[in-house]
Amino acid sequence: MTPEEKLDQRISTWLTTEGKTFASGELAAAYQRRGQRILDAIRLKQPDRVPNIFLGGGCMVTYGGATLADTFYNGEKTHQAALKFMEDFRPEYFVIPPGIALGGVLDMLGYKVYRWPGGNLPDNVPFQYVEGEYMTAAEYDQLINNPEGFLLRTYLPRAFEKLGALKQIPNLFHVIEITGVSMLLGPLSQPPLRDAINTLLQAADMLKTATGTIISTAGEIIRRWGMPAVLGGVSFAPFDIISDTLRGTQGALMDMYRCPDKLLAAIDVVTPISIDLATSMSFPGSPPFIFIPLHKGADSFMSNAQFTRFYWPSFKTMLLGIIEAGLIPVPFVEGSYNNRLDIIADAGLPAGKTLWLFDRTDMLAAKNKLGGWACIGGNVPGSLFATGTAEQMEHYCRDLIETVGAGGGFCLAPGVGLEHAKPENIRAFIESTNKYGVL
Repeated sequence: MTPEEKLDQRISTWLTTEGKTFASGELAAAYQRRGQRILDAIRLKQPDRVPNIFLGGGCMVTYGGATLADTFYNGEKTHQAALKFMEDFRPEYFVIPPGIALGGVLDMLGYKVYRWPGGNLPDNVPFQYVEGEYMTAAEYDQLINNPEGFLLRTYLPRAFEKLGALKQIPNLFHVIEITGVSMLLGPLSQPPLRDAINTLLQAADMLKTATGTIISTAGEIIRRWGMPAVLGGVSFAPFDIISDTLRGTQGALMDMYRCPDKLLAAIDVVTPISIDLATSMSFPGSPPFIFIPLHKGADSFMSNAQFTRFYWPSFKTMLLGIIEAGLIPVPFVEGSYNNRLDIIADAGLPAGKTLWLFDRTDMLAAKNKLGGWACIGGNVPGSLFATGTAEQMEHYCRDLIETVGAGGGFCLAPGVGLEHAKPENIRAFIESTNKYGVL
């Protein structure tokens, strides 16, 4: 199948009403109309009106009477809170808040890379990333030569307190000959490794509950309001995999000077892994959109010369790989990309295949430089949701729609995932496209 045929098949299974339950035929029609609306925008057509994507985070559940800790430890309460939000505000599309019912799993594994509410943070403090050096500069060759082996035997034992014994897992190449069978099985008989594996199995069983809660919540939202989901998977830019997860920000930025060739080789190694992360999360019927939060490519992190050497080539390859698989990349561009727009515009990416959600980037410049081939969205400030007035929100959204919405290729969206938002500002944001979105 061609990439276009793959995408058409994924869209068909996502948009179909067969196998889905709706409270009425009208809601089934609304589901398909909303799905087609965002697809028209991405394909650079003028939709019936501008799509409105509300990227709600913690504000959704706190409005519904739950705490952020409940999202990690009380799936049923989170479920009910999400339904109350949807009932009261009726957004066009939905995104399930992160972390639903995962707290027990993270506790069981002793996860050290994040802190989360109800665990090692107060109940209403959003989850936080713990910056660390989980791979040393001296270990680049280990990652390059055997990335999955490095993650299994080195990274996981460092990132999960209860999985330290995974460093004892034998090399699976032992089993290529009969003499290696005992070498494979021997370490598995030792108590520390058996305990670590049993912990993983118990965590997997616990995860079933979290997964069931998410599926139940999504099904109920579709049934009661005809809202399509717009998140079918998540992946990360190759440079961010190195700089977020392994070396840490400071380590990766210093490596650009101290060992640039090793850094580039590692980026090349993890690029196909980043594509596999995206494609392996997609299944028949799931939304064809792959969310990619961009962290270290912002204007404030590196120069354009560094961006074009260390960040953009592998990220472009990743985008093309996701498109080749019949999926739609959705880069979530954190910070400002004003200095990157010309680089992206000149990259020759296929038209009508991506949706770029911007945080602080100049939207008119983005429209002028990317609008001929890419759908853009975002830019409504989180601060406006939290501290502005409904009138200010309506004015901002109207101005944004009228400035960059004409001709299609635009979705209204917040510039960030929202932890704090006044209800009246959420309502003004959602209603703005009904008032001004027909162009």
